[in-house]
Amino acid sequence: MPARRSISWWWLVLVFTLATAAEADQTLIPRSVLFGNPDKAGPQLSPDGKMLTFLAARDGVLNVWLAPVDDIAAAKPITDDRRRGIRNYLWTYDSRYVAYIQDKDGDENWHIYVVDVQTQQTRDLTPLTGVQARFQHVSPKHPDELLVAINQRDPRLHDIYRVNLESGERRLVLENEGFMGFICDDDFEVRFAQRMTPAGSSELLERGRGGVWKPFAQIGPEDTLTTYAAGLDTNGKVLYMVDSRDRDTSALVACDLETGQQRLLAENPRADVSDVLAHPATKAVQAVAFNYDRKQWKVLDPTVEADLAYLRAVADGEVEVVSRSLDDRQWVVAYLLDVGPVRYYRYDRSAKKAVFLFANRPALEGLPLARMHPVILRSRDGLELVSYLTLPVGCDPDGDARPAEPLPMVLTVHGGPWARDNWGYHPWHQWLANRGYAVLSVNFRGSTGFGKKFVNAADGEFAGKMHDDLIDAVSWAIAEGIADRKRVAIMGMSYGGYATLVGLTFTPEVFACGVDWVGPSNLVTLMEAAPPYWQPMMDLMARRIGDHRTEEGRAFLRSRSPLTYVDRIQRPLLIAQGANDPRVKQAESDQIVAAMQGKGVPVTYALFSDEGHGFARPENSLAFHAVAEAFLAAHLGGRYEPIGRDFEGSSIEIRVGGEHVPGLSEKLRN
Repeated sequence: MPARRSISWWWLVLVFTLATAAEADQTLIPRSVLFGNPDKAGPQLSPDGKMLTFLAARDGVLNVWLAPVDDIAAAKPITDDRRRGIRNYLWTYDSRYVAYIQDKDGDENWHIYVVDVQTQQTRDLTPLTGVQARFQHVSPKHPDELLVAINQRDPRLHDIYRVNLESGERRLVLENEGFMGFICDDDFEVRFAQRMTPAGSSELLERGRGGVWKPFAQIGPEDTLTTYAAGLDTNGKVLYMVDSRDRDTSALVACDLETGQQRLLAENPRADVSDVLAHPATKAVQAVAFNYDRKQWKVLDPTVEADLAYLRAVADGEVEVVSRSLDDRQWVVAYLLDVGPVRYYRYDRSAKKAVFLFANRPALEGLPLARMHPVILRSRDGLELVSYLTLPVGCDPDGDARPAEPLPMVLTVHGGPWARDNWGYHPWHQWLANRGYAVLSVNFRGSTGFGKKFVNAADGEFAGKMHDDLIDAVSWAIAEGIADRKRVAIMGMSYGGYATLVGLTFTPEVFACGVDWVGPSNLVTLMEAAPPYWQPMMDLMARRIGDHRTEEGRAFLRSRSPLTYVDRIQRPLLIAQGANDPRVKQAESDQIVAAMQGKGVPVTYALFSDEGHGFARPENSLAFHAVAEAFLAAHLGGRYEPIGRDFEGSSIEIRVGGEHVPGLSEKLRN
């Protein structure tokens, strides 16, 4: 009898545990947790190591907060942005100012602002209308000044200015003669510049005495996306280059500018240099990262080896050193996971002790998040496609990254296209997997990080072999029993939005539906309407995509434009657009929506009047994802959270097609 009671008791415990786990698996993660503002993010140490800043919401808008380095609970906001939120900021070397950039409603005409951390007074250092300013360089040798790049004289070219932080006075340092970018040293001297040639190659030039430019390195067209100057050491005597010449993957090379000798620091046969860890004072590179399917670090400087070994044992996740004090006694370290928030620690090097600071999204803790699996696929012509697969929690009982039965699937396509997908926490993967979908992200040819042969294989292949790679990935997922052939969606932003439109026009029967977020529909008008400051790299784009400046090139671009084939669209389409997007202008979405309406093809079009290329305001992000979630549920059969209050504070305007999304027409009427 006692044994029977014990067995019954443990059986009940097991049943209850399994039932509780199954219920947890079905928990609908709120969109606000995934797409709202982070709780805290972007921590940075002041150069003197006495203070810590981070981004957090102030009245619902991301701002910079300041705290004593050892008392995060005493943090107070020092900026007062009221609309778009701050996302990019830095400390000046006097530890007195924080500088940040902000634009107007997504137009990317960035202004540079500076705030005094003691008085909290904020000033606009570049109060210029219709002009874009960029951070160029900060230096401990000139702690009260910034170097900035401004395209006021010629909207195509950014000149270099020296700006006094106290007075705001700007002084011209260098007038841009047609260069894509510059490398400056800590004495605020412009030392190197890179420019494209009409043939699609590039050249790196060194600025000598009297401001005369002389050739330093010739970079052939096959190396233009994988070879570039990365920066100088503090003394200005060593130039670090990421260099793929005479090899496939890019290596890190140190060039001694006094002797002319070059030294290979690190290389990897499968992946390009993806990141470096440099000493905060000397700027000597201490470790190099390579990322094939997961990020791996190679330590070059033994003085940090013990630190990194200790930090790897502190917490789970990939270790990233995100900030260091100038004396290098304190670090801020991030731990990245696929199934949890980013966790930040402050590390005291002298004591060899790391103290937890905060998680960026603590609301994710304890939620049923899904593992991201790296998978290596093969294209039809033999290329390795590093991809990432996420499955709904509970559908893969044996843990082999294969569901018990085929699922509806969303193929997500990254932007760029000269960018890549990475392993780690991704809000789209968690959101879609939680709603019941398999999620697959593919590093198609042209994605960066896998060597020059891989990136060059995409030349002239928009809507060609680049799209074939995506179709091959879908075919793989179907063959592996992951995806239900009849319930596959395609979704992406920027180039990913273009790929969505290509999917529904070039392969109209493959996808059940598509979600295009700021994707170009016509490659000719995309190139013609490019921002003026893209002109220095237009020869590069012409070589990689097609040349809109010739009739032959225009004909080719039209042949690779979804707008040309609107009448082929058979499946539902959702389009989202920022009205102020300077890269993919509103006309790109307007024209394909109008063409679809002219052909009687159903489409839903969401326009956001205060956004640009991607959405900065969380109110708009929540509104977009609420519509997308209901749209996908209607056509793939997954779960969805009702729109509810997710339109509050958003500028969303449904131009057409509200009737094609469940609950949307009713929401708009109310």
